[in-house]
Amino acid sequence: MEQLVELDQEIFLFLNKLGNPSWDDFWNFITNKFASIPFYALLVFFLYRALGWKKTLLSLVLIAAVITCTDQLSNVFKHFFQRPRPCRQEGVMEYARFVAVRCGRYGYFSAHAASSAALVVFLGLILKDYWKHIFAVLIVWGLLVSYSRIYIGVHYPGDILTGWIFGIVIGFLFYRLFRLLLKKYFSPSAAKGKTA
Repeated sequence: MEQLVELDQEIFLFLNKLGNPSWDDFWNFITNKFASIPFYALLVFFLYRALGWKKTLLSLVLIAAVITCTDQLSNVFKHFFQRPRPCRQEGVMEYARFVAVRCGRYGYFSAHAASSAALVVFLGLILKDYWKHIFAVLIVWGLLVSYSRIYIGVHYPGDILTGWIFGIVIGFLFYRLFRLLLKKYFSPSAAKGKTA
């Protein structure tokens, strides 16, 4: 375990120190949750074009549930493991760059990474039949958001990797729920049941 922690710190320092002051504002912008609002709006537009307003509304409710689930699960892990963020660890930050607006207390695992990965899977699976490049676009966006957490000094790569693992699983489970709800409430047989 100690070797894994040391490796995590070494990879963090390598990735974190790739930055330079001219890029700090960009990565602080990318890591801000409000920066993705235009991207989310575009995705909602694609959902509406592909699914219509009723199924889009269902998608949005499940997206809110996905984000809540990943965020709260991350909080449970953070308070259970109580692993300090790199920006709070002596012996790490004197060699790293801290450019975040603030430094939270615990970092394992990253809610940003988990939410991003969950949305990559959930939205990618929904939209893949309507937009063939959707997974590539979503993965690039998710990786940018995830790397920004290392760049600004608030998460280790292990925090990000764990977040992605949980996010992928949660995104897939909510996609399955989405398909189940479509079948139950939006299929031709469901419509016949209402009129019977």
